[in-house]
Amino acid sequence: MFSVMLITGATACVPIEQQGQTTSGGAPQVLRYEDYVYEPNIKSVQCYVATGGAEEVLEPPVTSLRQERPLILEFDRINSGSQRLIAKIIHCNADWTPSDLNETQYLSDFNEFFITDVQPSINTRVPYVHYRFRLPRVKISGNYLLQVQEEGGNYLLTQRVLVYQDLAIVTAELGMPAGPGGRFARQPVEFNVFYPDYPLVNPSMEVKAVLRQNHRWDTARRIAKPTFVREDLKRLEYVFFEPEASFLGLSEFRPFDTRSIRFNGIGVSEINLQTSPVQVYLETDKVRQGLPYSQDPDINGKYIIGNKEYGSGDINGDYTWVNFELKTLEKLSGEVYITGGMTDWNETQNTRMQFNPEKNSYVGQLLLKQGYYNYYYTYKPSGSSDPDASYFEGSHFATENIYDILIYYRPPGSRADLLIGYEEVFFNGR
Repeated sequence: MFSVMLITGATACVPIEQQGQTTSGGAPQVLRYEDYVYEPNIKSVQCYVATGGAEEVLEPPVTSLRQERPLILEFDRINSGSQRLIAKIIHCNADWTPSDLNETQYLSDFNEFFITDVQPSINTRVPYVHYRFRLPRVKISGNYLLQVQEEGGNYLLTQRVLVYQDLAIVTAELGMPAGPGGRFARQPVEFNVFYPDYPLVNPSMEVKAVLRQNHRWDTARRIAKPTFVREDLKRLEYVFFEPEASFLGLSEFRPFDTRSIRFNGIGVSEINLQTSPVQVYLETDKVRQGLPYSQDPDINGKYIIGNKEYGSGDINGDYTWVNFELKTLEKLSGEVYITGGMTDWNETQNTRMQFNPEKNSYVGQLLLKQGYYNYYYTYKPSGSSDPDASYFEGSHFATENIYDILIYYRPPGSRADLLIGYEEVFFNGR
């Protein structure tokens, strides 16, 4: 057996030595090696592989070293005029610490890229500027941190992107539900790594694997070493013996649709057009723990920006206050949060809900651009640092989820971890 270590988005190897930027209040900024927004007026951050399709924003920011399809970053800066923003790229190791490579070893260009695709919003109650940036080509595989900042000023956001090589072949096996004790709520995923044409030196120590559910970093699992090494077959086997080593399947995500503010979309109960920003009230949600599995279509926690009245929504989608309500009947001893791709899966003061004793519900509010969204509610018990989505959402083996497997290797004498294999598998794919 071997240990499976959890990588959380809030604590995943954030080097504190990289300082020097300051906030408007004079406090030093720390560059965080994770998906993070440093300024509250930065909204709707989406990083994806461009496919040309209507739902390309659902593609994770993962591409092969051939880079046949570009990586795109989009975001808004609300209540602000156009400013010159700069993007930089940092090569990182498997644990998201900066590698020891020089910039010239992974980039052909000077590592300072001005974002020139800039458009102001049109006829919106909340003014904003929309930025779009195409990432430059890189020379080697691995983890990359994309950093955006003001020219000579503060950090605005960071995003993690992956560039892989097909040097190793990854094959996955999807398990079956087994036994009592909650195992029916988990989804076993085991995998093998084949390397017939690529020499791996000391793979039991130098190969690292990461398993993610729905492309999330906050729950990603870092596997320290293979369970078995079959050098005669050029194969690494990853087998999990304990149920806790498998992900909870959870439930299909809860949806809501604000692409129209003239009519109530999915999950919307009321829209108040008399306020600015517009107030959108979602239908009251109920706890799903203990309920039978429901096969509802979802987009695995992500969101699509759109405006049904005026086009794509990039520059004409408005920002609205979206009001959430979760009926719990009583106040809990811990904290309750709204979570999803729209919050970068982070639990913050803005995403924390408050208990309303008159409604016997937890209520919360987020400023979100018009679109189609998925979300969960999570519970963080008092004294715990780990949020639990199954507390409100339940968990089922039958839930449709996407898993991807990342295989890292540091060749002898190298100063960085390379991403030598990548595979995506669909559990209960429809």
